[in-house]
Amino acid sequence: KLEEFLNFKQLKTSLKEAILLDYYTAGFWWAKEMNFSLIQLSGFMDLLNFLLENLSDKHMTLGDNLKELGKAMAGIGETDSERSGDLNFFSIEQAKAVIDYL
Repeated sequence: KLEEFLNFKQLKTSLKEAILLDYYTAGFWWAKEMNFSLIQLSGFMDLLNFLLENLSDKHMTLGDNLKELGKAMAGIGETDSERSGDLNFFSIEQAKAVIDYL
């Protein structure tokens, strides 16, 4: 299903497509094993895509990408709506697990 969703047409001959499918499939199954809700699963997949785009399109270093991850996760668990980020649907424990996974 992920192959169809990602619109991969050359999976058998394209190493890039095979690697990307593996990357997203591993992340998807990890999130499922964490019992993430549908919105959490969607947010996690967006985060995987965001970090990959930082590497491939913006050519960020690992350190810079980790800083971006920190910014994206900032404010999780805080009640002040101005400080909480777009990923506030994760609990603090889930956010720590996401960081550990990544």
